[in-house]
Amino acid sequence: MTTEDRDRILARLEDAERRAELGGGEARIAKQHKAGKLTARERIDRFVDPGTFVEMDKLVVHRCNDFGMQDHRIPGDGVVTGHALVDGRHVFLFAQDFTVFGGSLSASYARKIVKIMDMAMKVGAPLIGLNDSGGARIQEGVESLGGYADIFLRNTLASGVIPQISVVLGPCAGGAVYSPAITDFIVMVENTSHMFITGPDVIRTVTHEEVTKEDLGGAVSHATRSGVAHFVAPDDTASLALVRDLLSYVPSNNTEDPPFVSTDDPPDRVDGALDDIVPTSPEKPYDIRDIIKVVVDDGRFLEVHQQFAQNIVVGFARFGGKSAGIVANQPAHLAGCLDISASIKGARFVRFCDAFNIPLVTLVDVPGFLPGTAQEYGGIIKHGAKLLYAFAEATVPKVTLITRKAYGGAYDVMSSKHIRADINLAYPTAEVAVMGPAGAVNIVFRRELEEAKDKDAAAVEYVRNYRERFANPFSVAELGYVDAVIRPRDTRRHIVSALAMLANKRDTNPPKKHGNIPL
Repeated sequence: MTTEDRDRILARLEDAERRAELGGGEARIAKQHKAGKLTARERIDRFVDPGTFVEMDKLVVHRCNDFGMQDHRIPGDGVVTGHALVDGRHVFLFAQDFTVFGGSLSASYARKIVKIMDMAMKVGAPLIGLNDSGGARIQEGVESLGGYADIFLRNTLASGVIPQISVVLGPCAGGAVYSPAITDFIVMVENTSHMFITGPDVIRTVTHEEVTKEDLGGAVSHATRSGVAHFVAPDDTASLALVRDLLSYVPSNNTEDPPFVSTDDPPDRVDGALDDIVPTSPEKPYDIRDIIKVVVDDGRFLEVHQQFAQNIVVGFARFGGKSAGIVANQPAHLAGCLDISASIKGARFVRFCDAFNIPLVTLVDVPGFLPGTAQEYGGIIKHGAKLLYAFAEATVPKVTLITRKAYGGAYDVMSSKHIRADINLAYPTAEVAVMGPAGAVNIVFRRELEEAKDKDAAAVEYVRNYRERFANPFSVAELGYVDAVIRPRDTRRHIVSALAMLANKRDTNPPKKHGNIPL
């Protein structure tokens, strides 16, 4: 080979790489920026540790020769794939490029994604998908659909093996939504990202409903109504920073422990503010986050599904530098009752934590399940059982603290001792009973109340006696259903100590292919 031949080959490589990096061209990149969105490569640069991204299949092109597509072949074919480091840990990722054929998926494009998904499974590293696509490439017909199915299969097989996070940064419609739906977490961006099976035009034609794209499938709708979105960010950059934060709480795969993050926050820190957070009146609301943020390391709590099913709070924190998943009833919303949405939200989070060796800390203040025909017809029995199933199935360390109410079946469901919680604690204000004292008195002492001269005074006395005898933590402690009644100010010390003791816990479930969770 002559020097001229070598230079000609290198020039060809440089030209192909330049065209791949330019994507759909400067005009389309400018349009992307005008829409408030970064390009695929800009997103990767913002997300990964500087200089660590290694691209794969940069020169792949589609193989379609119909509809004039043979004259439009762009290296990369609309998706950037590869691996990189995030906080020094390996991740695999793909970033869909909306500037190339609207980010539409072809057979070649799908093969690129499938390749890194397979490699992520072999290596045992998280998979991050940056989604910005118009959907299937119509010109390729069923080959495009088959490509989606290849991805869906791998999402399913990877579930519970490696963390999978989807960031929706633009359109995600039709069959394309099912890959993010199978992954562990979905992050959406306000005003620029949308997810729906059928768009507003189709809905208008078929059902005659009028709905905007934002109301139908925008970030706010999916964060508040459907629960599809776990997180919402104001822009591309913030969404990618959020994913970096999320990854810091989870292990690379299901055989590893989550990363340890050192802290100067003393494990035995006592905080008197906790003594006054739970009101003395059982009817008065308070924000359970006020307890969470006091007891976790450095007050840092990454809440998941913050805007959905707000009667339950779930998220990640650290105790003594180690990750934990927190599940807590929220007395400030619907009095902390469990309903359909809260049960689904809690169950999904518990199962993620259990799959990835993340201990569970459960804070209980629950008056029961939300009553009403809407809940019964909607299947609260089935959906409530999901949360029960998830807690009972979980084999990770489980620490439970009853801060106030724990009534009825909800007491059992919220990681009680009876479903294999390891350490169960209670505040002196805790009330554990079949139902609240007032309801119990109306049933147990119905005849006495009817015969009483002063019914109201009699009811007050019966409620007081019932609470002193039954609805308190001491009777439960006598039975061994809670391991200790603790002072609120000592909460952090007890939780950190319990988790440290349980660090080497080993528990198993009976051998089986898989259980049949009540879906």
